[in-house]
Amino acid sequence: MAPSSPLRLVEPVENPGDLYVEYGRYVAGLAYRLLGRDGDVDDVVQDVFLAALTGLSRLRDRGAIKGWLASTTVNVASRRLRRRKLLSVLGFDGASDAEVEAPGASAEERMMLAQVYEALDEQPVNERVAWVLRHVEGESLERVAELTGCSLATAKRRISAAQEAVDEVTA
Repeated sequence: MAPSSPLRLVEPVENPGDLYVEYGRYVAGLAYRLLGRDGDVDDVVQDVFLAALTGLSRLRDRGAIKGWLASTTVNVASRRLRRRKLLSVLGFDGASDAEVEAPGASAEERMMLAQVYEALDEQPVNERVAWVLRHVEGESLERVAELTGCSLATAKRRISAAQEAVDEVTA
């Protein structure tokens, strides 16, 4: 009997460009909404697809690729947000004044969106990410918990805390 090899139903990516063509817009959109502006989106997308070159080979189901990319995007964007927060505390990041893009939105809607993201900038990264996943991405509470690697109760608590900050600026 021959030694068994690990189960690998997802073949290694032969042409990374195909993966990018299929999922690039999805990853970029998710990264943009998590970050609140596009200054770091290209870097996040690049980091996600670099991770995909090796990480996807561990998946057992081809249908799980989009979910894996979502989880990886959340992790990479969260690291970027923590870095941004640290640079801001140290006085090195002036990007918080950047305008949030919202094509098709009225001036009033753009102003409110900017206020929401300013409020989110002040929140801990975990709270911000959970809130965006729930209220911008429309993810279920269970999916938010899964994507952020926490319990359902913790996801609810994080979303609630961020919602309080958003309520303050939108009231």
